[in-house]
Amino acid sequence: MNVRCCASCGAAESDAITLTTCDACNLVLYCDEACQELHKPEHGAACSRKKLAERDKLLFRQPESNHMGDCPICSLPLPFDGLQYTLFPCCSKTICNGCDYAIEKSERKSGSKHTCPFCRHPVAQSVKEAKRDIKKRVKKNDRVAIRQMGLGLRKEGNYDGAFKHLSKAADLDDVEAHYQLSIMYQKGHGVDKDEQMEAYHLEMAAIAGHPKARHNLACIEGNNGRQKRAMKHLLISASLGDDLSLEELKIEYATGRGYVSKEDFAAALRAHQAAVAAMKSPQRDEAAGGPTWAWVRTGDRETLGQ
Repeated sequence: MNVRCCASCGAAESDAITLTTCDACNLVLYCDEACQELHKPEHGAACSRKKLAERDKLLFRQPESNHMGDCPICSLPLPFDGLQYTLFPCCSKTICNGCDYAIEKSERKSGSKHTCPFCRHPVAQSVKEAKRDIKKRVKKNDRVAIRQMGLGLRKEGNYDGAFKHLSKAADLDDVEAHYQLSIMYQKGHGVDKDEQMEAYHLEMAAIAGHPKARHNLACIEGNNGRQKRAMKHLLISASLGDDLSLEELKIEYATGRGYVSKEDFAAALRAHQAAVAAMKSPQRDEAAGGPTWAWVRTGDRETLGQ
């Protein structure tokens, strides 16, 4: 019979003593906070190793898809290039340009106004109208709208306001907000430059499937001499369809230094091709070659058509 005991004082669990597990590592038990504090010098190193191992297990898990998910209309994976999908500021829904183009083409043919396919609100025809709609969503604590407001403020040079809004959106689990915060920490916009905080936000975004965040993590690891970890990141981001990651894997593989094996590179190449193919469709190809009618993009790039 196994007896559960406090790792610090050795007291056995009983009706009078309830033991709790170390929250950080789940390796040992304590009867109270005082015992846990006394045991820190002895347990600290093992606890840290366990935490790092668990974090790496989560960090280097291959996501099923990129952070954008699927287009809610055509059900195909959304591209993660900000110029290939459309955000409706009226309700913060995102669809691929192929579906938006098809909808708008049908509406123009019938002579009807271009409206949001979700809430039927008239689509914003200018940046001013888009900002108006975004502000309404911000009041409803919409994380996408809060992020968009932060990006708009950053574009205007209001870094304090941008940081405040992006931080709030990240607290609401907005993946893109984490990525954008990493950029602010990298450039020192509104905050002191901080590689540790940059890496934290990149990790949060990468775990959720953000390919560009994953690529930037690889850059940090590589610059700090951790080539094996850098290549792990590039293998994952390339498999999600990131072109730059694949190109850097190709360069590293060609050096013959052994950080990228033939099998790993071949697997990443196949996964990259599959991811890119999954994001293509005849409608999306048609939208790419058609006229850019008035719409407002997500990210910090706004494109208003004719």
